[in-house]
Amino acid sequence: QVRLVESGGGSVQAGGSLRLSCLITGSTVTDMYAIAWVRQAPGKEREGVSCISMIGTSYSDSVKGRFTISRDKDKSLVYLQMNSLKPEDTALYYCATDRAAVCNNDPGKYTYWGQGTQVTVAS
Repeated sequence: QVRLVESGGGSVQAGGSLRLSCLITGSTVTDMYAIAWVRQAPGKEREGVSCISMIGTSYSDSVKGRFTISRDKDKSLVYLQMNSLKPEDTALYYCATDRAAVCNNDPGKYTYWGQGTQVTVAS
């Protein structure tokens, strides 16, 4: 059973940075899975932020140029480096996967989810 555990969230001032981590366990081929970061703000739908796969990386327009996704295959970790944070980035951030090689076109429909890590950006 694949398990994802996020960490690294916190509270920062606007303009600050955070790095989120997603540890993937339960499989010997986790480096082949596409892993996504999805966020959900209060009262809003889940929003795909970024995804990394064997093909490459993708970002939503709202974070492009500010966030960077990467992975450490040896440690089964996927990171989300978040710079120039804005109050509108405040949300619960999840990592998610389908145990597939490609990213899901509907970021709300991933099969496996972590418990989430809270990011709060003060103005």
